[in-house]
Order: sequence, then C-alpha cells, then structure tokens
Amino acid sequence: MSVDRIDRKIMSELHNDASLAQRELADRIGLSQNALWRRLKRLEADGLILGSKAQVNLAAMGYDLTVFVMVQTRNHSMEWAKVFRDHVAGIPEVVEMHRIGGEWDYMLKIVTKGMAGYDKVYQRLTTGAELERVTGYFSMETMLENRLPNLLDIG
Repeated sequence: MSVDRIDRKIMSELHNDASLAQRELADRIGLSQNALWRRLKRLEADGLILGSKAQVNLAAMGYDLTVFVMVQTRNHSMEWAKVFRDHVAGIPEVVEMHRIGGEWDYMLKIVTKGMAGYDKVYQRLTTGAELERVTGYFSMETMLENRLPNLLDIG
C-alpha cells in the first residue's frame, strides 16, 4: 500500500477531529470532495483508517482514577494467555491491555471511580487468573494522550 503526504494529512486531520464534514476536510487538504472520498475509501479498505469515534470525558462521568497495572505470570503458554485475555476482556474498567517485554508480562490501563472502584477491579482481576505478581501505578495527571506521531514528518 502506498501512502503519500496527502494521505498522511487526511489521517492527521481526522485524528484531530473525526467530526469534520467531508467538505471541510477536503478544503483543509486542498482536494475536491470526490477525490477526498476516494482516498478515504482506499485508506479504510487498506486498514489505515479503522473508523471514527467520539472521545468521551471519563473524568466528567466520575471515572477519576487511572491505574497502570503491571502483571507477571509464570505461565507463558498460548492457552493460558487466551484464558487471561478473555478474563481481562470481561472487566469493563480495563480500557487497554498490552503484552510487554521486560520484567513484567502484561500492562493494563484501568479507568475507574476512585480507590474503592479500583479495589473491586483488583479483586476481580486477581481472583479469576493465576498471577505471580501484580502492582499498580496510579496516574496523578494525564499530561499527554491519544497522540499520533507527526505523520507529515514520516516518509
């Protein structure tokens, strides 16, 4: 798949504001609406644009605690990993899950309502899976999130 500077500009603009009307986006990019539509369809077909969604302010809804949970396990089989992934997927407060390298095996991002909410998530997490070590790092402030690298500088 070939991605040029115009495609990267389209993806960057949409990442910043997915609610842009096609006319506005075409004007910002310097394309006709038809040309923009064709590029959007190609970017979607190639899997470079996965859709669009609204960014919800979770803190305004009372989800005021973000915890990064590090998990270490003794079991590294694919079967165990699937069971663990399915278990974690059933905990709605887990908004991200990553298998990582280094001292820890998994990193989860949990967003919940205060410490009592986190304790419930922690109990559910550790009760339903055989884990070696679990520790949480509490976010005091989100300083940067949901950011793309500068697509226009990537060649």
